Amino acid sequence: MDENAKKNNLERLQKIMASCGVASRRASEELIVNGHVTVNGKVIRELGFKASYNDDIRVDGNQIAKEDKVYYVLNKPTGYLTTASDDRGRRTVMDLIEDIDLQNRIFPIGRLDYDSSGCLLLTNDGDLALKLTKSSNNIEKEYLVRVKGMLNNEILNQVRYGVTIDGRKTKRCKASIVDYDNEFNTTQVRMTITEGRNREIRKMFDTIGFEVKKLKRVRFGTITCEGLGLGKYRPLKIHEVKTLYSL
Repeated sequence: MDENAKKNNLERLQKIMASCGVASRRASEELIVNGHVTVNGKVIRELGFKASYNDDIRVDGNQIAKEDKVYYVLNKPTGYLTTASDDRGRRTVMDLIEDIDLQNRIFPIGRLDYDSSGCLLLTNDGDLALKLTKSSNNIEKEYLVRVKGMLNNEILNQVRYGVTIDGRKTKRCKASIVDYDNEFNTTQVRMTITEGRNREIRKMFDTIGFEVKKLKRVRFGTITCEGLGLGKYRPLKIHEVKTLYSL
């Protein structure tokens, strides 16, 4: 931050938006470049623009204000989109959150696709969302994956050491066989990845010729949804939030 910014307590606009619970910092950047944000009545499209919390900052005409940070874990069912809203009117994970908690303008951290279930974090803390989704931070996400067919360790090594999806090789990951279902000809695999690319696990197995039949995230960082019924959520405890920040 330059000297003038320090003197006037200025921060990058997207950081202010994230800390006020508008969206993650990355999503806030998209709002800025697409012309949705004004500062003191002027449309700002520059990602390097700095402002202060005392400025009149608005998104689509709605003034933002600094909010208390809130954090939740949801046991996501299949059949819900992981997004704050959907312009086609489809069900989203926000439909599972009570209105009183939606007042904090929370949003999901990272992806968990429509056909997948399990541990999903939601917050209005854009800084934490960025930390947990940035690939270089290597935050672990653990999954139970049921695939069609009988896998063995030799085949699974292809996934462990990385396969090419969407033109780019995946990072190395942990993967172990949990069990076989001979009746239905399936294998269950426990996987831990540190990326969060779109439908990454499904694409990884598709690359080696195995269709994913069921996918459940059982851990995000240090957080699990143990004890939560499907579609239920709870606030994170203070020590859980501190642990996530320490990762």
